[in-house]
Amino acid sequence: MSGTTDAPPVRRLADWDDGRLTELARTHGTPLYVIDLARIRENCARLRSAFPDADVRYAAKANAAGAVLETVKDAGLGVECASAGEVVRARRAGFPGDRLHYTAVNPPARDLDRVLAIRAEATGLTITAGAVDTLDRLAERGYDGRLCVRVNPGVGAGHHEKVRTGADATFGVPYDRAESVVREATSRFDVVGIHAHAGSGIDADQLDRHRELVARMGALATSLSDIDLEYVDVGGGFGVPYRETEPPLDLSAVAAATRRELADALDDPKGAPNLAVEPGRYVVADAGVLLTEVNTVKPTPGSTVVGVDAGMTDLLRPAMYDAYHPIRPLNGDGEDVPTTVAGPICESSDVFCTDRPLPRVERDDRLAVGIVGAYGYEMASHYNTRPRPAEVAVDGDTSRVIRERETIADVLATEPDTDRP
Repeated sequence: MSGTTDAPPVRRLADWDDGRLTELARTHGTPLYVIDLARIRENCARLRSAFPDADVRYAAKANAAGAVLETVKDAGLGVECASAGEVVRARRAGFPGDRLHYTAVNPPARDLDRVLAIRAEATGLTITAGAVDTLDRLAERGYDGRLCVRVNPGVGAGHHEKVRTGADATFGVPYDRAESVVREATSRFDVVGIHAHAGSGIDADQLDRHRELVARMGALATSLSDIDLEYVDVGGGFGVPYRETEPPLDLSAVAAATRRELADALDDPKGAPNLAVEPGRYVVADAGVLLTEVNTVKPTPGSTVVGVDAGMTDLLRPAMYDAYHPIRPLNGDGEDVPTTVAGPICESSDVFCTDRPLPRVERDDRLAVGIVGAYGYEMASHYNTRPRPAEVAVDGDTSRVIRERETIADVLATEPDTDRP
């Protein structure tokens, strides 16, 4: 089942059914992630329709749950993995080697060794490297297979400075050295592509930066036309509107501009490498909600502080990026009051919103936090010895647990028993 392009371009928090979310929270407890597999199919279908001639690869770091990866695979996308662990997950989900791309940043030795061991039976796996040192380390391990060189295009974009990779020296070989690095690499590897990524959460106001990146990569491909590259990968980062008043990204316009910029930059577009894109957030962000229960209501002179059982260990983005997520009570329609929603972590940064007008709530009410399918569960932690939440996948009328709720015993399981005085 590949989904449909007729679905709305963004699923708002108000589009979720309160009754069903309430029942899921009652059955499975809170905090609880809910991910809608049908919505993921719809997003995949929209991407494939907008980029019909491109190789669309899902960035697994956005949400690497097995059920999500299986859904993406069945929808016809490839997968881009940022770690050996994600490669293992992708293989468990059934991705064949020729749909599997490993794009590491400063990869640890154990990651390289694990991926090369997997590659022995995953024929066609491609490794993307962003440093000459990484190329040397691969060659030292006897690797001579499919290679893509990651380039730093000097163009960054994204919703926050911490996710703008395109101009950060950490990511990719410098643009002015890229041609020579690629040419040298052809003597040691089967060089099949070049890659760049501007950043994450690119909105309509930043599309000029994305187009500039595409143009630079097209010009680089032209200078390497004698090498016969298979593809030019211009990354992903397609934004999703988190605020209710923000319009959805015009994906068709983005795709058209991407193709146009790439074609204009190439000497011979007819014989050009294929286009590849790597969306992550766009595939899963609006397919997820986080459910949490109110445990404390504390009136203060400026705002009502609403304490909930989810915190920054469950959803880090507000604390890390000052990110906005829509929030609403389930089955709540009281008068709006200035509300600060805070978690149970001993940090002043553990808030989901501050002084936001929300309907008045009481203890034991439940809240839904929207647009959390991307970088929600994946960034969860055990800080304060907090177990990670459960995650439930819904698909039409069915639902199933795809990640069990952890216990404190699970958190402590990696610590060896010792004799205690």
